[in-house]
Amino acid sequence: MSDGIMSKAATMEIPINSNGNTGALAEDDGLEQDLQQVMASGPNLNETSIVSGGYGGTAEGIIPTGSIKGRDRAGLARRATGPTVRKRARRAEFDQCNNLGSCTKQMISERFGRGSRTVDLELEAQIELLRDTKRKYGSVLRLARALTNHFYNMVQTQHALGDAFADLSQKSPELRDEFGYNAETQKLLCRNGETLLGAINFFVSSINTLVNKTMEDTLMTIKMYENARLEFDAYRSDLEELSLGPRDAAATARIDAAQQQYQVQKDKYERLRSDVTIKLRFLEENKVKVMHKQLLLFHNAISAYFAGNQQQLEQTLERFNVKLNPPGADKPSWLEEP
Repeated sequence: MSDGIMSKAATMEIPINSNGNTGALAEDDGLEQDLQQVMASGPNLNETSIVSGGYGGTAEGIIPTGSIKGRDRAGLARRATGPTVRKRARRAEFDQCNNLGSCTKQMISERFGRGSRTVDLELEAQIELLRDTKRKYGSVLRLARALTNHFYNMVQTQHALGDAFADLSQKSPELRDEFGYNAETQKLLCRNGETLLGAINFFVSSINTLVNKTMEDTLMTIKMYENARLEFDAYRSDLEELSLGPRDAAATARIDAAQQQYQVQKDKYERLRSDVTIKLRFLEENKVKVMHKQLLLFHNAISAYFAGNQQQLEQTLERFNVKLNPPGADKPSWLEEP
């Protein structure tokens, strides 16, 4: 029995504290009491047994469960599974750190022009074109919002000025007709301005959706693709370095593992490249369709307003199914900066 205890003790982990000294766990006292209890009671063949994890696996390592209390059995279970869980956690952390280290090394090598990178020239050109297009459309969106803010303030001023003229027309008999003419003119301009604001609102809302939702969604997929490309090249570089080294048993095992990781990253990279290609094509089709409609609306509405053609202005909004806000509505919320 004493040999079994020594075998059990020889396989236990010895915790090391921050100073390099061996530290005693609180659970060791419980384990010693369990062993003493086993020595005193002896094995019971009529009860279920738990085989200890010693290297020898001798019969003396069998501990009867009937002589161990529920709390002590839970303690043994924690001690048995604890090292395994910690080992898996350490392994996962190591793999993650190793992956980050490889990617960082690859990134630095590319930045200083020392490493090779996978390049799809046609796709890279399309991606750069999209980023440039998003910047230019974003500038159009900011200018259109500024125009709407200024025009909204002008319409509100015209409305107030018309009310002031109408009030003076009632209180100034000698200038009743003159104030009345100007009041009617400002009210007409205000009404047409509100109609034009409805068209510009629709224009800005559509451009905002295109830039900050549709294009942004494609750029997020592109970012995932670029990260996958970096990881793919990092694993490719690691595999190439291992292939140039010695070919002993340990090196062959590392090469096989690196080959598997390389294939996984290659599949991920090719899948995301395909996703980016498809999204870029659909984005271009959607952009042309949306902008064709919005630019035509913007041109017709602006032209009709400044030509003083109220009927054509209203027909333009009906043609493009633009709904106006009810009279007296507050300033549209889309005018707020995102």
